[in-house]
Amino acid sequence: MYRLTRREFLLTVGLGVTLSGKPGFSQTSDGKRKPNLLIIQTDEHNFRTLGCYRKTLPPEQAFMWGQDSVVDTPHIDWIADHGALCTKFYATTPVCSPSRASFVSGRYPQNTPVVTNNIGLSDDIVTFAEILRRTGYATGYAGKWHLEGPGRPQWAPPRKFGFEDNRYMFNRGHWKQLEDTPQGPRVKARKGKTPTYDVTGADATSFTTDWLTDKTLEFVKTHKDKPFCYMVSIPDPHGPDTVRAPYDTLYKDMTFTKPRTFDKPTKDVPSWAKPQGGGYGQSQYYGMVKCIDDNVGRILACLQETGLMEKTIVVFTSDHGDLRGEHHRQNKGVPLEASAKVPFVIYDPQKIKAGTLVKQALGTVDFLPTMLGLMDVATTGKEEGRDASDLFTGGRRSEGWKDITFVRGTGGADANWLAAFTNRYKLIVSPQDEPWLIDLVEDPDELRNFCFDAGHRDIVRDLAGELAAYGKKYHDTRAANRKIAADLQWCTEGTGQYISTA
Repeated sequence: MYRLTRREFLLTVGLGVTLSGKPGFSQTSDGKRKPNLLIIQTDEHNFRTLGCYRKTLPPEQAFMWGQDSVVDTPHIDWIADHGALCTKFYATTPVCSPSRASFVSGRYPQNTPVVTNNIGLSDDIVTFAEILRRTGYATGYAGKWHLEGPGRPQWAPPRKFGFEDNRYMFNRGHWKQLEDTPQGPRVKARKGKTPTYDVTGADATSFTTDWLTDKTLEFVKTHKDKPFCYMVSIPDPHGPDTVRAPYDTLYKDMTFTKPRTFDKPTKDVPSWAKPQGGGYGQSQYYGMVKCIDDNVGRILACLQETGLMEKTIVVFTSDHGDLRGEHHRQNKGVPLEASAKVPFVIYDPQKIKAGTLVKQALGTVDFLPTMLGLMDVATTGKEEGRDASDLFTGGRRSEGWKDITFVRGTGGADANWLAAFTNRYKLIVSPQDEPWLIDLVEDPDELRNFCFDAGHRDIVRDLAGELAAYGKKYHDTRAANRKIAADLQWCTEGTGQYISTA
């Protein structure tokens, strides 16, 4: 098992001492605080790789690749320990572009209209960055954007969506090495004039995670005297599973066991959960996660050194998960936990009590209204997500609040699945399969269908009704798909035996 270095230990302790002081947020003339907002987003990140998430799980779920086969993440854990952790934060669509669209806009993917990868965000979308820019914030973005269509890498897209300093924003790709040139940033690894994913020769100045962190530190130091909003989007630990030295060998001798669901029975498995291959070796993936955590430590140290730690809200999250061999699958795109559930930890020393756990089901669509709610900034009113800020601050929940979020697969009206998630249950409907109800308490491995179990009938009825209402309210035409609509009707009203209309 990897152990904290002396530098990591001292940094973590040092931060803990510093944070005993009084909050020092900037304020407007009317006395309202104006905290900085710093968002660190990774790509395709399995939540079980973070120590703070393993602490929330029973051992058989926490140590999916072996009791001693873990990566330590002290800096990300520090954010959770001194702030809040969401145990059920889901990608509204567990694929890159749609998840990112809902995250920055507070609207469901079909209304952005980014329902699958490589679709551009609509011109009329107002992001959280644009709202904050209008209130006087300096704004910026570095890293993968994936909301400007197929361009690859396409540096500094012309549509900024409120991120005024987007010099280091690139639209698409999981490049391993970046560099500055007189003509601007570019991918360093090249074959002729063509950029590649080659990691050979990458070091602490050129490896993408480090390079983007450097740009983040530059922005923070440049704008330390006024409120700022900055988002750094790290394209790891998405494939290809490669990382620079010394992270490439840190875990090479670690033994990884098969996930509990690797050899699951395949009989009656729905189409969205069928095995598709994929291994469970984690050494390079862990190396990427460790590199990310070390760079989070650099960011936290910068905030401390510049006197901004008490003035800054820090968010660590991801766009979607990665199954990493669970259910004998790799990557994302399905409603299973390791694909759809993502890390979400937040530090806000003035409003969020250290060690807060938020156990309600939330989605990326809820980020914008929740974050601006914490910051006491008015939204445009066009957002479709919910302001869950009271869950983080211990305040009273808004009237009519329900523990539910809606999650959809990629594609148009007749493709893929649609789901309603709560803290415990998932109801999933699709054009290809019978409806499924997952009970994460009775079956955390997500192998059994409880939809037709008499003891779960009321749950099925309630979730189906919520899902149908969501479809109408938020114009999700998938809910009107003939098969899905019939299944939702049976789930809410049916009394006899289920008969598929597929």
